[in-house]
Amino acid sequence: MKRDFMFTSESVTQGHPDKLCDRISDAIVDRLLQQDPYSRIITECAVSTGIVFLAARFDSSGKVDFTNIARKVIKEVGYNQPSFNSKTCSILTSIEELSTKEQQNFDEKQLSDAEIEQITVKNQVTVFGFACNQTETLMPLPIWLAHNLAQQLDRVRQEQILPYLAPDGKTQVGVEYRNCQPHRIHSLTVIASQDDPSYPDLKQLQKEIYETAIEPAFATEAIRPDRETYIFINPDGLVVPGGPALHSGLTGRKNAIDTYGEYAKHSGAALSGKDPIRIDRIGAYAARYAAKNIVAANLADECEVQLSYTIGQARPVSIQVETFGTGKISEEAIIQQLQQHFDFRLAGIIRQFNLRFLPSLNQGKFYQQLATYGHMGRMDLEVPWEKTDKVLAF
Repeated sequence: MKRDFMFTSESVTQGHPDKLCDRISDAIVDRLLQQDPYSRIITECAVSTGIVFLAARFDSSGKVDFTNIARKVIKEVGYNQPSFNSKTCSILTSIEELSTKEQQNFDEKQLSDAEIEQITVKNQVTVFGFACNQTETLMPLPIWLAHNLAQQLDRVRQEQILPYLAPDGKTQVGVEYRNCQPHRIHSLTVIASQDDPSYPDLKQLQKEIYETAIEPAFATEAIRPDRETYIFINPDGLVVPGGPALHSGLTGRKNAIDTYGEYAKHSGAALSGKDPIRIDRIGAYAARYAAKNIVAANLADECEVQLSYTIGQARPVSIQVETFGTGKISEEAIIQQLQQHFDFRLAGIIRQFNLRFLPSLNQGKFYQQLATYGHMGRMDLEVPWEKTDKVLAF
């Protein structure tokens, strides 16, 4: 295994077209679950210049205006440009009501263990969870820093520190590793968009992005840019206006950003736009929960948990663990501990994380908050899969 290397991860702001689609999709999931926690909903979104397309299949007693939710999210994100805004964009919909399937219309809180065993998954998927000791959140440092930088770029725009910024933006952070541990910041890239092509010019933009976004984002980090760090701010010039007028967006197209920045494996399935019955979404949360508790319990410095599900089965048909040579006990022993102390069954995950009721407990905004800055490592939100409450079980 290579011990000295450089690794980069990217993140994007709320106004990136792909993330705008994720946020719209999850806002619809939130709204339906807030009204009816037992709602079934699969929703996807696509955006381009002046156009939003929504495709949804649902079964719910809730009443939702899909187009109104999309317009509200577009406005909240900050799009008010002539080329794309909440008032004038065209919204096309393809909406289908599903018939209720008895097996999936259950109250997990009332089920016995034997009954939970009878709730099988309806999708086949292999999901991955990962954790490492590179950061306090047990996330890989490159994606952690890229998210922080994207969040600060959004904050600079939202708080009108740089009022000329448009919602679309990208960040990338490259970290140099020595002996498999972060050593220094190799490179930083920030792509910021603006509404007015005449102001500011590129030189002013670069100076102000560095002062208001990059410096604050790294102010409290143990590893910061040094004199040899490559810093690129809009290296190809001004981006005007950015967003759907420049490039299209689609729900679920930023899986690496949603998970571990490609430092570790992730499923090809989208996380956003799905209710908690979808094992390809919540299985990824359960795998992260397991991996994080393993590292927090000091059983390994790095850990990847793989769960493979097949249609018609309640439990994963395979549980695999990889500790990359950092395990304090064997991987087989860790798997035995997972099987003993963690419930990876569909209804068991829903019950333990209270996934159906999180939107109503968070004023109708839970899943949409995950749509930007990652679904994992979110210590700014109270997400149940980030808890380390299983440490004493090992």
